[in-house]
Amino acid sequence: MRLGLAEVYNPSMLPTLYPGDQLLLAYGARVRPGHVVVLRHPFQHDLLIVKRAAERRDAGWWVLGDNVSVTNDSREFGAVPDGLLVARAVLRLRSPLAQRSPAGSGVSAPAVGRVGALAGALGRLPSAVRPLTARSRRLRAR
Repeated sequence: MRLGLAEVYNPSMLPTLYPGDQLLLAYGARVRPGHVVVLRHPFQHDLLIVKRAAERRDAGWWVLGDNVSVTNDSREFGAVPDGLLVARAVLRLRSPLAQRSPAGSGVSAPAVGRVGALAGALGRLPSAVRPLTARSRRLRAR
């Protein structure tokens, strides 16, 4: 599995993700309802966005932002075909300097590459690093 990093710029995933948060991405990872994913915007393929996979439909994944006041998700553009999914977010790295007010749009282009010695480092992660799992009450799809 290939890993990469992306930075969040948009407030669409508040309060789960803040602008300035970093995401560790797993390319080709299986997606299930509740997972946070990075995908290409269906109408603007050069724009990467981060959303939560809410449910699987015939036409693809229904994706939603956690911030209900931002409607740039499947409520606007419908189900997203599998081919537009780029990666699944597996960890959030929250910088203490991360901006806590809404700003910007989308996520940066992920740096595609292998992350060495990740398995050993996972046991020593600081408290600012949180796993993104569907079991977490705070991260559950709405």
